[in-house]
Amino acid sequence: MIEELFSRFDGAFSENTLRAYHSDFRQYESWCSSENQTSLPATADLIAEYVDFMATQNKSATIRRRINSLGTIFKLSKHPDPTKEPEVVLALKRMHRKIGRQQKQATPLTKEILDQLLEKCDDGTRGLRDQVLLRLGYETMRRRSEICSFTFDDLTEIPRRGPAIRLVKSKTDQEGSSKLIPISQGLVDLILTW
Repeated sequence: MIEELFSRFDGAFSENTLRAYHSDFRQYESWCSSENQTSLPATADLIAEYVDFMATQNKSATIRRRINSLGTIFKLSKHPDPTKEPEVVLALKRMHRKIGRQQKQATPLTKEILDQLLEKCDDGTRGLRDQVLLRLGYETMRRRSEICSFTFDDLTEIPRRGPAIRLVKSKTDQEGSSKLIPISQGLVDLILTW
């Protein structure tokens, strides 16, 4: 039954979201099996126990993501969604007090780090590609998947403002309304050279 639901999700969510939903549900299902509980329909007490269990081995961001994933899966499978019930809310509050909310942040790509990385790139095809990817990331501040999805057709010009690149789809624009992101002429020249 759950596989049928996941097949209906196809095309409605990104591949990464589907992968996370699948993984999150499998983790939950495995835990339920180890506790001799049925995974569906879920109860608030069961989900609260699951939060308490995860708090012994996972980071708070992972736990929140898993609970949000489960809530979506429950709703879209037409099962009751206990993830917003008081028992679960209290379990999440306990979890935050126990392990905190902090997340490890990625090191930002500063100008200094960018320059160090660019120095390591040669002028061969791969070196130029690496320079383009690094400069795209630095100038547009886009996610990895967004940078990798750019094509030459996305290069454009903003009237009276200069060169730009069209971001067709992003995590925050799943339906592809697109937006223009200004880039430097130096980056344009590098892209064309590559």
